[in-house]
Amino acid sequence: MRLTITLLLMLWSLPLFAAAQAIDPELREELKQAFADSSSFEDRFAAEVWLTDMSGRTQRYVASDRERIEILTTVHAEAARVELPPALLLGVIHTESLFNRFAVSVVGAQGLMQVMPFWKKEIGRNDDNLTNIQTNLRYGATILKHYLKRSKGNLTEALARYNGSYGKVWYPEKVYKNQRRYED
Repeated sequence: MRLTITLLLMLWSLPLFAAAQAIDPELREELKQAFADSSSFEDRFAAEVWLTDMSGRTQRYVASDRERIEILTTVHAEAARVELPPALLLGVIHTESLFNRFAVSVVGAQGLMQVMPFWKKEIGRNDDNLTNIQTNLRYGATILKHYLKRSKGNLTEALARYNGSYGKVWYPEKVYKNQRRYED
């Protein structure tokens, strides 16, 4: 019975996996360019206020203070870099992995934002570790921003593309619900 359920889940996921395997050359280039640093807070006070607030909201999901702050500072930096609200990225992370940086999906997506490993090869970064917080968030934020541009600003469509459920709204609705947990 358990094997049957596992096989059904894998078969159900195959169309999503196949869709994710279609390589978008423009996205490949954006991922290549995404690996650069940026500072995202206007000043130290703004950083402390935001990090204290978000740390309290995520403490039950990430017990380690150090890991939680690393996730939050990286989320903020990546959100600023791709010009998306940090709450949106936190909503995606909550939906995708519940802040488990070691999460792996049935189709092999990895990390906080559940990035497919084939992207590493596509951009020539085979040694990247998708369970690394900075690496995963860099990939995930870049991919989401790309899909938002491709969807001409339609966030619902972009989120469905990100998840591989294009044409459906169940995934974007989950992200929006979780995003509200992290809005100011």
